[in-house]
Amino acid sequence: MIRTVKPSAQEQKILQQQRWENVRERLRAAYGEAIFNSWLAPLKLADIKNGQVMITVPTRFMREWILAHYIDNILRFWSNEDRSIHAVDIFVRPEAPMSHASREQIISSLPETAMPFAQPQNDTQHYSDAEGHLGASLDPRYTFDNFIVGKPNELAHAAARRVAESTSVVEGCNPLFLYGGVGLGKTHLMHAIAWNIRRTQPKRKVLYLSAEKFMYQFVRALRNKDTVSFKEQFRSVDVLMIDDVQFISGKDSTQEEFFHTFNALVDQNKQLVISGDRSPSDLDGIEERVRSRLGWGLVADIHTTSFELRLGILQSKIEKMQGIQVPEKVLEFLAHKITSNVRELEGALNRVVAHATLVGTSITLDSTQAVLYDLLRANDRRITIDDIQKKVAGHFNIKVADMHSARRSVAIARPRQIAMYLSKKLTSKSLPEIGRKFGGKDHTTVMHAVKRIDELSKKDPEFAEDVELLMRMLQS
Repeated sequence: MIRTVKPSAQEQKILQQQRWENVRERLRAAYGEAIFNSWLAPLKLADIKNGQVMITVPTRFMREWILAHYIDNILRFWSNEDRSIHAVDIFVRPEAPMSHASREQIISSLPETAMPFAQPQNDTQHYSDAEGHLGASLDPRYTFDNFIVGKPNELAHAAARRVAESTSVVEGCNPLFLYGGVGLGKTHLMHAIAWNIRRTQPKRKVLYLSAEKFMYQFVRALRNKDTVSFKEQFRSVDVLMIDDVQFISGKDSTQEEFFHTFNALVDQNKQLVISGDRSPSDLDGIEERVRSRLGWGLVADIHTTSFELRLGILQSKIEKMQGIQVPEKVLEFLAHKITSNVRELEGALNRVVAHATLVGTSITLDSTQAVLYDLLRANDRRITIDDIQKKVAGHFNIKVADMHSARRSVAIARPRQIAMYLSKKLTSKSLPEIGRKFGGKDHTTVMHAVKRIDELSKKDPEFAEDVELLMRMLQS
């Protein structure tokens, strides 16, 4: 008989500490050195009891930030290390007493709007009791009042407003399809529509969820042999809102059910609002009949933000952070440097404000550059379409001007298609934006180029190596 020797208390403590170090390293790899040092390095392992990990932090502000942004991954990484772990609790344990008003007290005295990034979790709620846990949570920050309008998003905003304020289906806007790159405001507008209807038309049943959750609910219904209830739940709402519809790409059964749900709601004169990262015609892996349905109503593109819009967004956030002073030149600097998406822009401002508040210093251009060193460096390295055109033109010994021309000889057209393909793969630009950079080409031309390069790469290994080489050269 083999007897198992239970580790001593000291051995258990050493094992726990080793696992904690593994979790810390995974957090460092997941979030990068700068974020780890700012928010995660101060975490200390206090104890583990009955599958519950207890971690301490020095301030309540830091606790709220971690609960809002990092707790899910902390728990996930711990569970990977030890399957018995089912919960992580964060406790405040000040590192040293302060005789004067502490920075923690200063932070806690700020109004809630001064910390939009640290909302209590119970502020995020399900849209309607009628839908139970079928729908996804709504973020209280995502309202029309908090959405800054500019040229890149004015059509999408106007359409969303119209749908939100109408008491019935909006003619020509069913479905309303919002599309654009990551962090440009699609989800913000979706939540704003739902909040507005909830406030002004509480009797209307609105269901908001991601396409991923739609698929999850459908698969669960199939497993439980309860598709009738599933259909009744989704087809009894007044407004159905599906976020990130590109997720059902390649999921044939889910697309089939989505198609029938879509048709049933339209037949009942119910409103649909859908979002995706591309226009319906550009969605890969989506059946033609589904794509055609998605394009029935109004398709509104949210373009990459302009400098003026980014500056307006920053100014609006600062106005809500009462007592926080940020020089205008710092806001202009951020608006110039952080151009990829609104989420990253707001995150950069939050980091700058949080650092200044915790350390107790004023915000300057020098301190901003120091705090955002890693982010600014990444943005400086960001690949542009101009970079791609120059590199591809040099590789194939043609002129950069040929990238913008209408010449159709293979010697010019093929490198141009490769450049379009790489622009789609290596930048966050939409197909229409890429087309404009290639002499005003239509988005369908770009789509054809991407498809053609994909086909050639599969058929010709040498061609595929050539394209891969160019991609590596651009990324190095």
